[in-house]
Amino acid sequence: MFQKILFILLIVSFVSCKKSDSNSSEDTEKEKIKTAHWLLGTWENKSAEGNLKEIWNKVNDSTYEGQSYFIKGKDTIHFEKIQLQQIGEELTYAPTVRGQNNDKPVAFPLTNSNEKELIFENPKHDYPQKISYKNISKDSLVAEISGIQSGKPSSEKYIMKKVK
Repeated sequence: MFQKILFILLIVSFVSCKKSDSNSSEDTEKEKIKTAHWLLGTWENKSAEGNLKEIWNKVNDSTYEGQSYFIKGKDTIHFEKIQLQQIGEELTYAPTVRGQNNDKPVAFPLTNSNEKELIFENPKHDYPQKISYKNISKDSLVAEISGIQSGKPSSEKYIMKKVK
């Protein structure tokens, strides 16, 4: 009888340890996307050239979705959907630009980050090869695309204000 009770206790403790191990790995699995929580919301850059807007929403614990569009007058000059997703330990920024790359996403893996900045790079992409977001304050960020374009270094910065 004592052996049966001891055996049951060992099984119960083994199973409960396994559950807590899997829970902790799920928590750490999502840590990289948590560093991007400040990106959520609606961001805008108004200029004489037009209005750039990005809208970010949380889909689940491992995925954020964004939309970015540039409007000049009544015309939408540029539109893209973005998926920011963590799979395992890798966080990837994947924009799908209407009319480019057969309307398929292009993956930019996270190469550097801290609680105020996210840097994604894809050296094989034509342009840009680097996309970064820098959190300036709770209602201000700088988005930048950069790389080699037509054989020359190029970069574009967008200072954006949070509107929602």
